[in-house]
Amino acid sequence: MSIEENKAVVGRWFTEFWGENFNPAVIDELAAPDIRFHYSLHEPMTGRDAIRDFATRFRVAFPDLKFWGTADLIAEGDYVVGQWEGGGTHTGEVDFTDLPIGSVQAASGRTMRFTGTTVLKVVDGLIVEEIGLDDGVKVLQQLGIVPSE
Repeated sequence: MSIEENKAVVGRWFTEFWGENFNPAVIDELAAPDIRFHYSLHEPMTGRDAIRDFATRFRVAFPDLKFWGTADLIAEGDYVVGQWEGGGTHTGEVDFTDLPIGSVQAASGRTMRFTGTTVLKVVDGLIVEEIGLDDGVKVLQQLGIVPSE
């Protein structure tokens, strides 16, 4: 696929997977069956089912969760890079335990807002890898897990 086609796949993924109006069907449409998914705030995951479970838990805990691009996508070969900002408020009636340390009790009301950069690899129109680096320390501070000073 061309660089522009790869950027279109990633643009749709950012809108429908990470955006305000989550579309779970996009996982089967755009993610490879054995997608590798890794962010610093979460355990590495492999496969569509793991990604679907993660997204569902995340959005139940943070019902207003959304992320958006803060710069144009950059692409070269099979790779597309995006910069983003996002967050949400923990109003869900579940504990949020999907963190490297600590957890947040149900409906804490705590808000997180942070930035990051993601590198996605697209092969034959499917995302085979999503690796992101986010401001995890800031999130842990905002959620009250680590001190902010």
